[in-house]
Amino acid sequence: MEHLNSFLKTEYLDNYFQDYLIFIGSIFLGLVFKGLISKYLSNSLYKLIGRKETRVGSEEFAKLLVKPISSFVMLSVLFFGASHLEFPQSWNMVNSSEFGVKMIINKGFSLFYICSIFWILIRVVDYIGLILIRKAEETDNKIDDQLIPFALEIIKFIVYVFAICVILGKVMGVNVVALTTGLGIGGIALAMASKESLENLLGSFTIFLDQPFTVGDTVTVAGITGMVEKVGFRSTRIRTFDRSLVTVPNKKMIDAELDNLGLRPVRRVKFHIGITYDTSIDQIKNIVNDIQDIIDSHPKTNEEGKVRFQEFGSSSLDILIVYFVNSPSWEDLIDVKEDINYKIMEIVKRYQSDFAFPSTTVYLQK
Repeated sequence: MEHLNSFLKTEYLDNYFQDYLIFIGSIFLGLVFKGLISKYLSNSLYKLIGRKETRVGSEEFAKLLVKPISSFVMLSVLFFGASHLEFPQSWNMVNSSEFGVKMIINKGFSLFYICSIFWILIRVVDYIGLILIRKAEETDNKIDDQLIPFALEIIKFIVYVFAICVILGKVMGVNVVALTTGLGIGGIALAMASKESLENLLGSFTIFLDQPFTVGDTVTVAGITGMVEKVGFRSTRIRTFDRSLVTVPNKKMIDAELDNLGLRPVRRVKFHIGITYDTSIDQIKNIVNDIQDIIDSHPKTNEEGKVRFQEFGSSSLDILIVYFVNSPSWEDLIDVKEDINYKIMEIVKRYQSDFAFPSTTVYLQK
């Protein structure tokens, strides 16, 4: 025992061996048990925050929180172990209040420690956001689907700003109050420099107040047609029908002409069909009447459809077809168009006519 105590009290580089053992042992225990400790802390936090929530379970909560909590635990263990060690005086290092190795290590560790805490806070906000989004999916109202992601972005933005202020104050030693006052004085210059960003931010508030569209609506704006997926601080994301994701600045969403296809009670279909010139008058009348009948009798069209023989084309007799589908849905529109197109083909064939195509007739004179 005396030999062990003597060994532990042996100095090396101005530190006892027991201090080195505490440092190494802390890191070892941290690496071995950080997973268990993180899961325990995650479960404890879940019981505090989401124990009554069934929409988002503990597994999803753990996926969000285990990693940041693990980083926090490892940094805490590292701090505990390193607090027992001192730099040798023979190295002649300057104090941590002056620029040098000590200052870089202290401020770097403080930076990572603060970031790990705010990482946990951001993940808690994400978890609450998941709960609210699941609740919004259970309602028919589209406004909450649009408002919740926007509110989450605002909360996250506030957390990030607060984290930057803490880092500036605690790590960089900046007087945050004086800095805020200085920013207030230079606010006009900042506003002029970020004019576009401010316009887009005001545009997002205009979208929420005026509600020209909501998440899930199909819109056409600036030559882009698709479904609105998200309205953010700066831009609106639109998923086009070819599945590409287009980001449109909010300023353009309120300045440009916007057609909200989702608010249409009906969708109009208008096109021409051309039949051959050898079709008789009676055949044309029968074709027109039968097409009119199938449009009027279709369960997803109204009675405002019109079918008329309109023009003598260069190589066809052109029939105008206009009808309205009683649904704003794109899927309903294409399904009805397909159904009616098949029936039009059957009618044309039934009366022994055919569809015309561009052609030229050449007469040879003897």
